Amino acid sequence: MATRVYSIDSMRIIAMLFVVVIHTNPFAGVGGYGNVLNFLLETVGRFAVPFFFITAGYFFAMKTADGPVWPYLRRRFSSIGSLYLLGIVLALPVFVSGTVTSAYAAGESVPRAVAAHLMRTVSPIELLYYGTSVSEILWFLPALFVSLAAISVFVVTETERYLLPVSVGLHLVGLLAASYTMVIDLSFQFRDGLFFGFFYTTMGYYVYTSEWQPTRDRSTLYLAVTIVFGLLHVVERFILGYWLPGQTFSAGVYSPTYTLFTAVSTLALFIFLLSRPSLGESTPLPSWGAYAVGIYVVHPPVLFVFEQVGDAILAVSTHSVVVILWHLLFTPATFFGALAVYLILHRLHVIEIGGSHLPSWPHIRSKQPQR
Repeated sequence: MATRVYSIDSMRIIAMLFVVVIHTNPFAGVGGYGNVLNFLLETVGRFAVPFFFITAGYFFAMKTADGPVWPYLRRRFSSIGSLYLLGIVLALPVFVSGTVTSAYAAGESVPRAVAAHLMRTVSPIELLYYGTSVSEILWFLPALFVSLAAISVFVVTETERYLLPVSVGLHLVGLLAASYTMVIDLSFQFRDGLFFGFFYTTMGYYVYTSEWQPTRDRSTLYLAVTIVFGLLHVVERFILGYWLPGQTFSAGVYSPTYTLFTAVSTLALFIFLLSRPSLGESTPLPSWGAYAVGIYVVHPPVLFVFEQVGDAILAVSTHSVVVILWHLLFTPATFFGALAVYLILHRLHVIEIGGSHLPSWPHIRSKQPQR
């Protein structure tokens, strides 16, 4: 499928909105009904990150179908690296300022607190592999590169037949460590390139390279399957989070993670989107899809700032109207705030949407008026 897939481009911005929803955690702690709504929103939103991995694997297979893998992987590394560095540059000063404020308010040594914060950011494995040294949110970018690099190794060594079973095996181990601890207690970081991203990226790669392609005449069936798997996803996470531990919604919010039905429901959704490539073409969504990655990279510091604003507001008043109004505004404020910052950086020629996300002095000079 060489033509533009408008349905996937449209879903990028929708998925990005759900990423922000997961991070803003709307209505959590606002009574039992608020916790129910939070659980449903976050369960639905769990498709978002796997969707981005599947999409990356699909287009990786498309771009390398008739050419060498390594040159394309190098270009992807440059693109991912520039995004990751931009995210770090934007987030680090904001988070350090938060550390300064917290240390000062607690009467602690500000230099010592800042030094400890900076030491955590230079941990090689956290910085280069897990992507969590500066912001937990930025983990996706190193994981994406690790995933694409792993697929490239299998492709170059002509061992693609092992790609799916290996990625499935690693992901199952990760799921046991994260979501099915009642089966076996494994303690390690699951949300990374090998145990998480590799599996979903491989799924996208296999969807493209398989001889089967979804057709429009069966799109209704694919949509129905997506809905059924989505409902089973809700049931599965309710069982894991509430029924098995004997918890209730009034007691708190289940900390969401990824499960078996996350994978099948997201794959079903992706297949449906491929069966309807023109879906969303007449709307602004495909164009907005180009901003999704920028919103992702920019939103950690924006989220942090609005979290401080929310804490200040709720410290003054905990009236139910104020609380509900804040929860209604927090997500769109973060989403559109990050979009605004991203567009401002582009207008100031600090970055180039669709190009480099690193400041380029020749690029900046070329934008200056000639005298």
